[in-house]
Amino acid sequence: MADAVVNVRYMVHDVDEAVAWYTTYLGFECLSSAAPAFADVKRGPLRLLLSGKTSSAGRPMPDGQQPSAGGWNRIQLVFDDLAAEVDRLRAAGVAFRNDVVKGPGGSQILLQDPSGNLIELFQPAARGARA
Repeated sequence: MADAVVNVRYMVHDVDEAVAWYTTYLGFECLSSAAPAFADVKRGPLRLLLSGKTSSAGRPMPDGQQPSAGGWNRIQLVFDDLAAEVDRLRAAGVAFRNDVVKGPGGSQILLQDPSGNLIELFQPAARGARA
């Protein structure tokens, strides 16, 4: 389906803070908010579900483990000009987790939302280019 939406859930410490961060820095639009429990934001075909501790997704598992923010799983946003995007975000005060890493598939850099969830900014390598 060409216009299918993909849903990804992130646990966040503060739903309002997360909505402001994603809409301000990464161009998401807020679809709805039931803060402090939940909000959803959208960018292209990605609908990001931002769940706070009082959401149903924040309830403890049967073994007592509590869902929490952060970790190494991440969404990937693709850009045509990664350097320009990094410059824009650095100028806005967004902190990056690392520097740009280049590999055979392209270039990437990681940033964290206010709750520690990772976002990968990625620029594919030019096809047919020689290294």
